[in-house]
Amino acid sequence: MHSRRSLLPRAHWRLLVGGATAMVALLVLSACSTPRTPEGIQPVAGFDVDRYAGHWHEVARIENSFERGLSLTTATYSRNADNTIKVVNRGYDPVRKQWKEAEGRAEFVGSPDRAALKVSFFGPFYGGYNVVALDENYQWAMVVGSSTDYLWVLSRTPTLPWHVREHLMERAQALGVDVSKIVWAQPAAEQHARRAAVRT
Repeated sequence: MHSRRSLLPRAHWRLLVGGATAMVALLVLSACSTPRTPEGIQPVAGFDVDRYAGHWHEVARIENSFERGLSLTTATYSRNADNTIKVVNRGYDPVRKQWKEAEGRAEFVGSPDRAALKVSFFGPFYGGYNVVALDENYQWAMVVGSSTDYLWVLSRTPTLPWHVREHLMERAQALGVDVSKIVWAQPAAEQHARRAAVRT
């Protein structure tokens, strides 16, 4: 008995498979070209990208595949000539004893005064970047990605006051983030552990 595939001429089969592959690729690219803001997430309004630009320390994050194991991680933002945002992420790999750096580009999903952006490090593939909490003086920020499984806490300084950290964790929990997955960078993690020990 012949299979259905064997009844098709080889050239037609290649055309069919190629067309299906192209369609899947197109759907993937479409899905990634403009990531949606996660349900229940409200990006900051009245956002000023020029005040947000500059150097930030990553003081906490939910671990992810592209930063796994990195320490001393930072992010630097600057405006490009075409009004997109240049993104430079940097972190130290203690196993390989070397720095890793990735450069990408961010664009606003809608109005530039609403802190909902999409960031690309790999051509047409974008991830969400939603600033959900921001200090009035732009000294700290909390960012949620394309889902609540992605979260970063950024600060202009390597550490944050305890009351700010508690405020951000309460805010994250209210947004549906699993705060038990949040990892604090050193020395913030040490301060967090010491404070927890004092409480018990």
